[in-house]
Amino acid sequence: MQIALFAPEVPELFITLSQRFGLLLAGGFAIMTLAPFERMNIARARPLWSTLTAIVLFGVFGILGTYTGNYVFHSYANLRAIGVITAGLYGGPVVGIGAGLIAGGERYLIDIGGFSAVPCALATILEGTAAGLVARRFPGRSLDWGVAMVLGILGESAHMGLVLALSRPFAEAVELVRVIGVPMIVVNAVGAAIFVKALRLQRRLREQRDSSEARRILSIASQTVAHLRGGLTPESARATAAIILAETGVAAVAITGEATILAHVGVGEDHHQAGSHWRTKGTRLAFETGTALFLRDRDSIGCDKAGCPLCEAIIVPLRKGEAIRGCLKIYGTKNRPLDQPLFELAKGLAELFSTQLELEDIGITNQLLAHAEIRRLQAQINPHFLFNSLNTIASFCRTAPGQARDLLLDLARYMRRNLDSSRGLVRLNEEMEQVRSYLAIEQARFGERITSEIELEDGCDAWLVPPLLIQPLVENSVRHGLQGRRQGGRVRIKAHRENGHLCVMVEDDGLGMSPDTIREILSPRDLESMTEGVGARNSNQRLVQLFGQEYALHIESAPGRGSRISFRVPPAGTAVGACPPPPQTVTSAP
Repeated sequence: MQIALFAPEVPELFITLSQRFGLLLAGGFAIMTLAPFERMNIARARPLWSTLTAIVLFGVFGILGTYTGNYVFHSYANLRAIGVITAGLYGGPVVGIGAGLIAGGERYLIDIGGFSAVPCALATILEGTAAGLVARRFPGRSLDWGVAMVLGILGESAHMGLVLALSRPFAEAVELVRVIGVPMIVVNAVGAAIFVKALRLQRRLREQRDSSEARRILSIASQTVAHLRGGLTPESARATAAIILAETGVAAVAITGEATILAHVGVGEDHHQAGSHWRTKGTRLAFETGTALFLRDRDSIGCDKAGCPLCEAIIVPLRKGEAIRGCLKIYGTKNRPLDQPLFELAKGLAELFSTQLELEDIGITNQLLAHAEIRRLQAQINPHFLFNSLNTIASFCRTAPGQARDLLLDLARYMRRNLDSSRGLVRLNEEMEQVRSYLAIEQARFGERITSEIELEDGCDAWLVPPLLIQPLVENSVRHGLQGRRQGGRVRIKAHRENGHLCVMVEDDGLGMSPDTIREILSPRDLESMTEGVGARNSNQRLVQLFGQEYALHIESAPGRGSRISFRVPPAGTAVGACPPPPQTVTSAP
C-alpha cells in the first residue's frame, strides 16, 4: 500500500491561506500607518501604554490569523505565526511574548481539551518568544525579511513537531500534519517576511519624513532667532511669519500678542490686519486653554468676516514661562490644505520660539538674580555650545532623525532650565533633568570619549536645591577635565542623604586642577569676567550666600589625577547662621 506524501486538499489550502494572508496584511498595514501607532518608538525606551498597545495589536493579528484558514481534522490551518513572529521582531521579547500569550491563549480557550489545542497554543507562544529574543540579540537585523522567513520556517516546523508529539490519537496527528504542514510552513514563513518588509518600508518613510521636518525646523529657527532676540514685536512677528510662510508654502501665517494681531502674511491679509484685535474664536480658545489646536473647518476657526477663504487653522500658544504671551497660527485653504506633519512642525516651532522669548525675558527675573546671582550663570551659556549643539543635531538629521529629534528636545529643555530662574529652590529631579539634557548633547557630540554615570539614592528626588547648581560643575568637568584628554573620560554624579543633609558629588577622571585653580574657584571675591572656573565659583558663592560658609564646595584634585567636587544642602527652610564662617576647605591630592 502506497501513502501519498501530500493530501489532495493541500493545493486548495495553499490558495485559501494565501488569499486570507492578503487581507490580513492589508488590514495590519493600514492600522500601523495610523498616527498613534506611528508614534510608538519600539527601538528605544518607551512608555508603558506604547508597549501594551503593541502587545494588544499584534495579539489581535495573531487571533485573526487563527480564523483565516480552514478547519481541518478537528484543528485549524492558520496564520497565527505571522502576527507573533512580527511582534517579537518589531517589539522585542516583551511584545513577542505578550502577543504570543494572547493569540496562543485564545487558541487554547476556544478548543479546551481539543485534539491539538495544547501544542498549537504552546507553539504560538514559543514563536513569539523566539522572535523577541532574536530581535534583542541582533537588533540591527530585527526587521530583516530573511530573518523573519527563517523564523517562520523553523517555528512552524516546530509547531508540526509539537502536534505529532502531543496530539492523540497519533494516526490523526500524522494525517493532520500531512494536510496542513507544508501550506502552513510556506505561507506563514513568506507572510512573516512580507509583513516585516512592509513594516520596514513604513518605518523608513517615517524616518525620511521626520528628517525633512527636523531640517525645516532648524532652518526656520536659524533664520528667525535674530528677529525674536529683541522680543515679540510687530516687526519681529512679521519677519518671523514671512520666513515660516516661505519655508512651508502654506496659505497664511499669523502671530498674535495677548489681545491683538502682531502680523499676518498671506491669504486673508486684507482683513486679518496687524494692530487689530483678534478676529477668530479659535485664537481665543487656544489662548484661554493653553492647548494647541488643529481646526478643520471655517466654523471652528470662527472668523467674523463673511467669505473668509481660510478654512483650516493650526493655532499654538507661545509662552514665557507659565504665561501665554501670544499664538503662532498657520492657515490653510481649499487649494492648500494643512496636514498632521504641519501640526507637529508648528508645535516644535512654538517650543523653540517660547524658549527664545524667554531669553528676552531674562531682565525681569531680578529677584532671584539678586538672591543667588543667577545672572552670572546665565551669561555663561556659551554661544559655541549652542553652535556646536545645532551642528551635532544637523549631522544626525540624515543618519538618525529620531536621535536628532531627541537631541533637539534635550537642547530645548537645557535652554528652558537655564532660563527658569523664577524660583529660589527646585527639586533635585528637576536639576538632574538639566544635567541629563546637557550630557545627552555632549555625548552625542563626542561619542564614546565622554561617558557618564548618575547615582541618586532613593528618596532624594524631592530634596530642594538651588537651581543651576550641579550642571555648571558637570560642565566644568566635561570642558576642562575630559575634553582635553585624547581618550576622554567619565564624569560621575552621586547624591545621597547623610546626617539630615543632601550630599552631592561630581567626580571625573580628567586632567585635574592645580592648587592655584582650586583657590581661585573658592575665592570670595566678586566675579568680574567669564574666565575659566566662573561656573564652579558661582556655585560656591551661591551655596555660601544661601546656607553659610560651612556649606562651601569641597574640592579634591591634582594635575593628571581627576577632580572631585562635593557639597551639602541642608533641608529647606534652614537659615544662614550668625556665627563667623570657618576657614574654607581646600584639598589638593598628592
